[in-house]
Amino acid sequence: MTLPDVLIEPAVRAALLEDLGRGGDATAALMRSGETLSARFSARSAGVVAGASAARIACRLVDDALVFKPRLKDGDAVKAGDVIASLDGPAASALTAERTALNFLTHLSGVATATRAYVDAVAGTAARIAATRKTLPGLRALQKAAVVAGGGLPHRYGLDDAILIKDNHIAACGSVGEALTRARAAAGHMRVIEVEVDSLAQLDEALTHAPHAVLLDNFSLADLRTAVSRAKGRTILEASGGVTLATVRTIAETGVDIISVGALTHSASALDIGLDA
Repeated sequence: MTLPDVLIEPAVRAALLEDLGRGGDATAALMRSGETLSARFSARSAGVVAGASAARIACRLVDDALVFKPRLKDGDAVKAGDVIASLDGPAASALTAERTALNFLTHLSGVATATRAYVDAVAGTAARIAATRKTLPGLRALQKAAVVAGGGLPHRYGLDDAILIKDNHIAACGSVGEALTRARAAAGHMRVIEVEVDSLAQLDEALTHAPHAVLLDNFSLADLRTAVSRAKGRTILEASGGVTLATVRTIAETGVDIISVGALTHSASALDIGLDA
């Protein structure tokens, strides 16, 4: 999954503006005119690469004389010492762009690395790992792309993607059935409808309305198995709620189709990457 620069640039530009403040990089005064720097973005621990385009754009926005050359692509596995990209050009510009480029590269590679760990944990089952809308403000498109780089699914990008009926929607409508009836009346033929349920009784009510997908919220393993048996392939079943690396395999083995994990985007640890001159 490759995002066009036009989607990435606003987030990178905002990050640079935050870093440069009102007067630009004060430390850049140490560099004399004409001084150049040759450096490498190198992994210091094992993981999965993501965010190279954001790092490239950060360098370009600071100075289009900087030459950023990727050695690896998003989704590639790295080990400590592997070179992800090279950077050559004016020293002052390279050092100004360094932190913003690294912030995107380390964070997004961390998201991809976390996703790959979950994907590997459910290997051999039919379950797929998906992200959620629990993303950092302003970084959703980039974080979702990083999830895909790690082998996961993006889920919804926003509220306009699909109808997802949550527990508070159900409370406002009065019941699962009423919420789905209203959703059917509002949705066109291209609009997917998913409903969140928190009990087998609600699942049974939902199935009579034939939603495209049902989100099983915080179900026990036993109830997940029962839900899979009752649905019998009539709808996509998504398990969610408190999923960890320690539990994801047993959840996958219940037979659910999708396991959504908010931690992929809201709690991923940064991958250790440095810029070495």
